[in-house]
Amino acid sequence: MEFSVVIPLYKCSQSLLELTKRLNNALTKITNDFEIIYVNDDSPENDWDVMYDLGQRHSFVKGINLSRNFGQHYAITAGLSYAKGDWIIVMDGDLQDQPEEIIKLYNKTKEGYDIVFAQRKVRKDSFLKKMSSTVFYKLFSYLTDTKQDATIGNFGIYHRKVIDAVLRMKDNIRYFPTMTQWVGFNKTAVEVDHAIREEGKSAYSFKSLLALAFNNMIAFSEKPLRLVVKFGFLMSFVTTLMAVFYLFKYFSKSITEIGYTSIILSIWFLSGVIITILGIVGIYVGKTFEKVKERPLFIVKDQINL
Repeated sequence: MEFSVVIPLYKCSQSLLELTKRLNNALTKITNDFEIIYVNDDSPENDWDVMYDLGQRHSFVKGINLSRNFGQHYAITAGLSYAKGDWIIVMDGDLQDQPEEIIKLYNKTKEGYDIVFAQRKVRKDSFLKKMSSTVFYKLFSYLTDTKQDATIGNFGIYHRKVIDAVLRMKDNIRYFPTMTQWVGFNKTAVEVDHAIREEGKSAYSFKSLLALAFNNMIAFSEKPLRLVVKFGFLMSFVTTLMAVFYLFKYFSKSITEIGYTSIILSIWFLSGVIITILGIVGIYVGKTFEKVKERPLFIVKDQINL
């Protein structure tokens, strides 16, 4: 198999027929050896029914129906696990990622790149979505000490060895763009046209984006815990300054209550020590916690043409 296209679906039933038609037209300009893998992430609409019907009519359309809603990036992982192509394209199913841009991405790989990201310089999204996305990427970049680009999402073309490396990552928390950045390889980005979503609306709210950022900063970085440790040291430093201040007040007879100085100093100093210790222990507990839960990343309920 030369090409595999992996597409997670959630409330995309109205765009599936058009998406399949445009994918077929675009990919046949390159090769006839391809497959389209749709992954239904327990959509409340009839995504699976439309997928199943398309699979009955076209052998190149393959479908995976997950047992419940695992999340977009887990659905991507499920699709990647079944993909057989030498090159794998990952894209969304709402037609904002345009199939015609695949040719542009593939042509760039001929220059020796293993990963070619689709860069959406002009995003055709609502102001609220663009703002929340910008906040998400800035927060995520800071908390993970990585460089995240808000113009790059899931859409891109990836060599087989890149996807194999991503699948070997056993992280329970999945975020496809960061995982492809982490594995390395030769990568670049190509500007593409981003389309307006004609049907439905995005399942990501500002709240869900913040939850995604928090989960991934825990998975990809220890920085939040290190910040806690630094805060503990800061508290200890402030305690030292407070000790000097209250000792000065004590010797200058400004404090008349017996025991006040010792209580205040004890509270501030011990608070700093406790926060520091909890932060250090938390780093080890957090890393251990990631490894001990060996739950499956996804569960397949039904499949077609696989």
